[in-house]
Amino acid sequence: MTVTIDRAGDIAFVTVDNPPVNALSQAIRQALWDAAEALDRDASIRAVILLCAGRTFIAGADVSEFGKPPQPPHLPDVVARIEAAQKPWIAAIHGAALGGGFELAMGCRFRLALDTASVGLPEVTLGIIPGASGTTRTPRLAGVEAAVDLVTTGKPVKAPKALTLGLIDAVVTGDLREAARAFAAQALSLPLPPPVSARPIATKDSAWWDEQRKAIAKRAKGEVAPLHALDCLRAATDLPFAEAMAKERATFLALRASDQAAALRHIFFAERAAPRPASLKDVPPLPLTRAAVIGGGTMGAGIVAALREAGLPVTLIERDAEALSRGLSTLSGIFDAAVARGKLTPEQAQARIAGVTGSTDYATLADTDLVIEAVFEDLAVKRAVFAELGRHCRADALLATNTSYLDPRRIAEGLPNPARFIGLHFFSPAHVMKLLEIVPTPETAPETLATGFALARLLGKIPVQAGICEGFIGNRILKRYRAEAEALLRQGTPIAAVDAAMRAHGFAMGPFEAQDLGGLDIAFLQREGARAAGQHVPETLGDLLVRAGRKGQKTGGGWYDYTPGNRSPQPSAATAALLAPHVTAGEALSPEAIATRLTGAMAAEGRAILAEGVALRPADIDLVKVHGYGYPRWRGGPMFGSGVR
Repeated sequence: MTVTIDRAGDIAFVTVDNPPVNALSQAIRQALWDAAEALDRDASIRAVILLCAGRTFIAGADVSEFGKPPQPPHLPDVVARIEAAQKPWIAAIHGAALGGGFELAMGCRFRLALDTASVGLPEVTLGIIPGASGTTRTPRLAGVEAAVDLVTTGKPVKAPKALTLGLIDAVVTGDLREAARAFAAQALSLPLPPPVSARPIATKDSAWWDEQRKAIAKRAKGEVAPLHALDCLRAATDLPFAEAMAKERATFLALRASDQAAALRHIFFAERAAPRPASLKDVPPLPLTRAAVIGGGTMGAGIVAALREAGLPVTLIERDAEALSRGLSTLSGIFDAAVARGKLTPEQAQARIAGVTGSTDYATLADTDLVIEAVFEDLAVKRAVFAELGRHCRADALLATNTSYLDPRRIAEGLPNPARFIGLHFFSPAHVMKLLEIVPTPETAPETLATGFALARLLGKIPVQAGICEGFIGNRILKRYRAEAEALLRQGTPIAAVDAAMRAHGFAMGPFEAQDLGGLDIAFLQREGARAAGQHVPETLGDLLVRAGRKGQKTGGGWYDYTPGNRSPQPSAATAALLAPHVTAGEALSPEAIATRLTGAMAAEGRAILAEGVALRPADIDLVKVHGYGYPRWRGGPMFGSGVR
């Protein structure tokens, strides 16, 4: 890692080179301080341009220092030192200027960025707030409203939007170094703007701040860092800069030592490790240039959309022309919705759909590298699909099943070259959900497994390897979670109390609300299939509801009642009557006790999964529950919460 200085006339270039993301380690901070000192003493220099080598500008703190006491020089002091420099500093940004990297840029007198760059303050996603002037300088550059959005969500913005917000002074293309030199020459010919810390800041009335607090609290669902960030932003408008900085720093240090920050760091490191398992380090993945999906239902269309987002041309296979037309219509609906939300332009949506070929003929898959089966969760149907794939695909084409519950070994029975077969369990909607369970069979080749992880990276998903068992990792724990929720009902805890307790714990929905949304019949049909196969599957309370025609929101009633056009759950007398013979009066439990029961059941099942080798690491289970099942990220997952690391 280095910080170098070179000169071109009266312009100095300070270049940070600390691969892979130019993180602000203690050594880099010290070198930047020393550079500011040295250049202030150099009478021949009139301006300083701060650049970074490699693929990005400074993308934040050094993760190796997470959880350790900060070492001097502290970043706020470095930012202040650069802002106080006798010669103006200009940040020239490419890639991403995030967290401390963007705070450092705000300490510069000017900021310019390539049009492809982005800037942001993602600290709240790690359970902390910006600690080096992010809450004090940002509102002075962009205004209070933009600063609240930027700091409390942690979402970065692209350079063109950053320019409109006032976060940067110019957007450039081409040679960044030369563009920055030309910018510096022009800037030196004009009066300099005041340092950011000295710029005026608008105030807002108490009603506005109260409104923001309510909205952020609703969005955060128990996460505390966004609300602390809001408090510091308000202080930036009410207090002198130095006092607001002191509040920001004290808040940053307090949150850095919090349980929520520890949980979020745990998830952060697990996410970083997930895409590239050490066991596959020396295993090359197979090339992926063309893909296919069998089945154009909700799941299949979502998988096609995800593949198209990654740039792969896709063939969609359906059983007949009518089903194919429905599948392509579903896919078009996904892209149309993205246009309506502003995620895609109409031209981009058209390009996505243009890259999809529909067919009912398996022979069109002769040159496909990857085929993902996403048909109905029925063993006979899936085996018929793979029989066709075995006849028509190349012998080395990777073949994957998207099964949620079925044994992949049984699906692949009789498949030629089973070494190229693997389970890829996507989560619905597949183009949105980040989780991908990767399920190898005993015959799966290492190269096939490596390709599954490479596909996850290409799709921007979080991959977790799972062993073979009913439900793999996620659905197996979900089954235990739901069973424990039903056990609480049988012991007299009201349905609404269970759901309210889990919402208070940080879940978006409680277990019964979630079942009503997804449909009680899905798990019911899986249990019925197991019963038909001769397995002993005890009757559940959910079975009673489905047999009575109560399948959830789709039928106007499940655990709750629903009125047309309104998805708000209402207490159901019909459900109460159906369940009454199976419920006994019990002692009322507090919301905390309910949440402890349910999360404890998840953790217990997780420990069993680890003991059986179905999951390789506790962190993998936490990733599955956070990214696939709505477990509060800021609690770190059931294993982290139970002390299993």
